[in-house]
Amino acid sequence: MYKLIALDMDGTLLTPQGEISPRTQAAIQAARARGVTVVLASGRPLEGMTRYLEELGMTGPDDYVISYNGAMVQRVACGSVIRSQLLTGADASLIASLADQQGVNVHGFSVSQGLITPRLSHYTEHESRLTGMPIKLVDFAALPPDEAILKVMMIDEPSLLSRAIAALPGSLYEDYTVVQSAPYFLEIMNNQSHKGSGVAALAEHLGLNASQVIAVGDAGNDSHMVEYAGLGVAMGNATESLKALAQHITSRNDEDGVARVIEEFVLA
Repeated sequence: MYKLIALDMDGTLLTPQGEISPRTQAAIQAARARGVTVVLASGRPLEGMTRYLEELGMTGPDDYVISYNGAMVQRVACGSVIRSQLLTGADASLIASLADQQGVNVHGFSVSQGLITPRLSHYTEHESRLTGMPIKLVDFAALPPDEAILKVMMIDEPSLLSRAIAALPGSLYEDYTVVQSAPYFLEIMNNQSHKGSGVAALAEHLGLNASQVIAVGDAGNDSHMVEYAGLGVAMGNATESLKALAQHITSRNDEDGVARVIEEFVLA
């Protein structure tokens, strides 16, 4: 019996208009009424998830959130941390140097400074709108080596970013978790941080095992949790690589794909 449902947000829980459909809201509430824990697992910071947590009524002492692609797992109400595995300022400086070599932009999230970037890009402005976080211009080379960094992102036009990804050294993938969440976002975290490790840590905290977990996503940054879960689900609008990993493919995010999964595997 499934006891934990982990849901990606953009492209999964949310419609293309950035909303949660009434059918999906109802399915989530029905699952919660049966004692199932539902958790949002997103690349976004908590600030960019709060509106939706409030909309779903998932702000109580027994509600959890997985943010920054699994770098942070915490209780919603008090903010206490269940698990965190972060980068450092030295990591951020190295990644920014690689981005410069490939001619693409970069931004990151600092625990103390928020959304930081060495230069403005409309993709950083897009991130700022999504998260509600102001942008702070920071020279990544001047970051204190031990500054706590949640994640760093290479960001640029899809064609430019694709060329940069093809030229990145293999050592980057050995030393860090590297996932693509959108054609214009390449996300880089601590090598122990991804949505799979975040969901696994929460499952362990709740006394559950992988067979009791459903994970639903649409993009490369969802692959680890889809692989981990007892039931890994790809949206109808998911990338082909994620569909190949999933055990089940549901309908699109504009066709109540999340609601259909919950109705079939939890409520039926």
